[in-house]
Amino acid sequence: MKETWRWFGPNDPVTLDHVKQAGASGIVTALHHRQDGSVWPAEEIAERRAVIEGAGLAWSVVESIPLPDAVKIGGAGAAEVTAVFAQSLRNVAAAGVRTICYNFMPVVDWTRTNLMWRLPTTGYALRFDAVDMAAYDAFILKRKGAEADHRPEVLARARDRAAAMSESERAGLEKTIIAGLPGVAGAVNDRAGFERRLAAYAGITADDFRASYKAFL
Repeated sequence: MKETWRWFGPNDPVTLDHVKQAGASGIVTALHHRQDGSVWPAEEIAERRAVIEGAGLAWSVVESIPLPDAVKIGGAGAAEVTAVFAQSLRNVAAAGVRTICYNFMPVVDWTRTNLMWRLPTTGYALRFDAVDMAAYDAFILKRKGAEADHRPEVLARARDRAAAMSESERAGLEKTIIAGLPGVAGAVNDRAGFERRLAAYAGITADDFRASYKAFL
């Protein structure tokens, strides 16, 4: 087993020296500035690898090459953006990084409701609370049909929790959930943008989504 660390690149407040101090020898990272659906250039991949290796670490895993909505929704344009992903995949593999992590999920990826959850050890962790998520989805965002997508007992607690939140608490929860959106840096940073992204998936069934994934593979 190789201990690896998720590193968000040169702008990450956690430095590669910090990673080494924690005992990891591998890095899980991506070209986070390349979130616009363009091919990851071989020279930028090589540059990032050199930075990591210069710190005495190895680039073990790529997480993740963005998967634009056009791939997941399917139809016109899907093949073109899939080809971009495939070329980025080739460029990364040619640089020696052979483990690629990606997620094929609609609208939100792995999301959280708290980015600074205080632990008993006095440290912090990311946290997902189903009640907070339901409170946002059904009673703050008020997504059409949201109430049917949450368990009744969760929804009942979520109603009370949303009612007790201040406007600043509601805004903070929304910002945290939107921060979980993958591959859309700068594109979705408010409720209007989030709602536009939700609307793009309107009418897509589970079978439609499976068909898009099959075509992507």
